[in-house]
Amino acid sequence: MRKIIASFILLGFLSSCVDLEDRLYDKIPADQFPENETQAALMMIPLYKPLQDHLDWGGWWFAQEVPSDEMTCPTRLTDWDDGGKWRVLHQHTWDNETEAVSSMWSRFYRGITEANKLIEFLEPSRNTDAGVASIAKAVIMRSYYYYLLIDNYGDVPYVTTFATAEEYPSKVARAEIFQAIVSDVEEHIQYLGASTSKTSVTKGMAFSLLAKLYLNAQIYSGTAQWAKAEAATDSVIALGAYSLEAEPLAPFITENENSIENIFTIPYDEDTYKGFNLHMRTLHYQSNLTYNMSVGPWNGFATVEAHYNSYEAADLRKAGFLVGQQYDANGAKISDGVTGTPLIINPVIPALNMGATYTFDEVRMSGARVVKFQVKKAAKDNLSNDFPIFRYADILLMKAEAMIRQGKNGDEYVNMIRARAGVSDFTNTTLVQLLAERGREMFWEAHRRQDQIRFGTFNNAWWEKQASSPTRNTFPIPKWVLDANPNLN
Repeated sequence: MRKIIASFILLGFLSSCVDLEDRLYDKIPADQFPENETQAALMMIPLYKPLQDHLDWGGWWFAQEVPSDEMTCPTRLTDWDDGGKWRVLHQHTWDNETEAVSSMWSRFYRGITEANKLIEFLEPSRNTDAGVASIAKAVIMRSYYYYLLIDNYGDVPYVTTFATAEEYPSKVARAEIFQAIVSDVEEHIQYLGASTSKTSVTKGMAFSLLAKLYLNAQIYSGTAQWAKAEAATDSVIALGAYSLEAEPLAPFITENENSIENIFTIPYDEDTYKGFNLHMRTLHYQSNLTYNMSVGPWNGFATVEAHYNSYEAADLRKAGFLVGQQYDANGAKISDGVTGTPLIINPVIPALNMGATYTFDEVRMSGARVVKFQVKKAAKDNLSNDFPIFRYADILLMKAEAMIRQGKNGDEYVNMIRARAGVSDFTNTTLVQLLAERGREMFWEAHRRQDQIRFGTFNNAWWEKQASSPTRNTFPIPKWVLDANPNLN
């Protein structure tokens, strides 16, 4: 069943039923609801809904990728200036009114509010199997949103009630929230069934979340927990429900909802569940001719040259980039739509802010573009590719990292990824090598900011970005939030 979340039918909570004595009820008793998996799935829809904004105006994807060393959004003459909102992310000079910084907060707390509301609604049914499983899923989704909050903002309000929630909650220490959500996930995993759904909370999703939390425990709490991170990845592996696809780009094809590699995804659809338009942001204006698109892309996001050059020539993952002469759907060379010169995409980006001193072609054709997520023929302005939040390749790389940090050898798990990419094995993989490999494998999937912080490179200088302060490892609480809540100032 594709895109269940796209159906908004939450008003099916109330129905009638007949017991053995033929007594009629006008609603299901609270302690017996939900009665089945369909009812339970419908109740969860509001908790998943904030994920739809992850890749667009919710700001989360922008905040994880644009400040990193692997991608950028250069200003092309006047195009993509947008008041400098992309430059401040790239150069780590954002403030609490920067759009991406301001946008994430409300989406994350919307998910938390919906989770708290559902948990309280379901409390009377906690003594039933369906009730306790639904509560477990809501608690784990709430933990996921708090994971995003402490990852991005550090100390934040921690609210676990709905009816009695404070109007103006105060901040709680990041380490305290970390411990609370770890405990919540560990306590509730046992109530999850054997489902391998990729768009809802499952054991695979919960263990993956736990692995992320423990992998970043030193950042969140001050104490490393590498052995627990490794154990969580082992729990995902032991489920036997996931494996690597044979081809490195197979998890990202248009019809990827059944990928054996993807664990937890956002089920985008070009018509019924929109929000995946990164292809519009990266492809050249004339790339619509390549894909027979009915709309023209916007010619913006590009790959930082050093990251593009980190792939070996034989690396099969390089097929996820567009460089060189571009061709239309019939194989004919494409020319730039304004200058008429051949459209040859150059991985070199002359500057972050390309003004009038640069040639028109330099500006419009610079920077390798990204097609890691398949752009199908006749693609629209939104894609139908599901976006993986958690993926099995990441589980293997996290296991390798946790092992290396404990003094073990993680080659087996890193080399599973490299072998699939068609490149040679590593021997005695170092953390430096592993970070680079994570960049090549997990590119464009919103992991890089977190990875760089954990590996201690996020504040380094790189292309068009000076060294930044460790205070940039978290974003400030948005101004609109501070204005509304005096207890956060």
